[in-house]
Amino acid sequence: MRGIVISDIHGNIDALRALELEWGHRFASFDRVICLGDLVDYGPYPAEVIDWVRARATDVVRGNHDHAMATGDPCESAPAFLEASIVTRRRLRPILAPGAIEYLRDLPYTGIVTMGAWTGHLVHAAPVEPLHEYIPPDAAEERWVEALDGLVGKTVLVGHTHWPFARSIDGGLVINPGSIGMPKDGNPHGSYAIIEDGVVTFRRVAYDPEPMLARLRELELPQRVLSQLVHTFTTGT
Repeated sequence: MRGIVISDIHGNIDALRALELEWGHRFASFDRVICLGDLVDYGPYPAEVIDWVRARATDVVRGNHDHAMATGDPCESAPAFLEASIVTRRRLRPILAPGAIEYLRDLPYTGIVTMGAWTGHLVHAAPVEPLHEYIPPDAAEERWVEALDGLVGKTVLVGHTHWPFARSIDGGLVINPGSIGMPKDGNPHGSYAIIEDGVVTFRRVAYDPEPMLARLRELELPQRVLSQLVHTFTTGT
């Protein structure tokens, strides 16, 4: 059995469309389409992204930005991006239909996916703190053992860092597909993962960011926020 894993879309519908276009009719052959949260904020198309995920994803968990959009609670994003998250959320929340807000509000914090003999535990950040716990890819193994909070020895799928990685932790495996919509690992191409018969493969998909950035410029964001987002979307840094 085979699943595709995405995370951290951040309002970037163009990256999702490029992903689906790359696979063409084969996209329908995935047994599971797994989304690890953060559908919204930063990018200008939260409504379109929510519609895409609702129509195609089989398993979705809540990210910190989804939670903030739905509830009004602070998203507690990285300090460098805090203003951008607040400003774009304030601009874009009014365009979301009540049903889209309810969808985000109803997303679970965690999930479990089974494909044949393979089982994966889903969470946006970390089992010990599903929404906000930020653990860098190169964190000490001891920190991951603590963060797995009873899931040591299991396969755990996480997002949140915008960096793709797979790490063996005390007999288990932590998989992060990276960010499909807003990578921060130095490569602007959308990052995602394929899991087939328990084996993980990381992939990238290229897309033209200019249509999305043109829409972003129409939002009349503060220049410092706009410059930061344009730089991140186009450079992956």
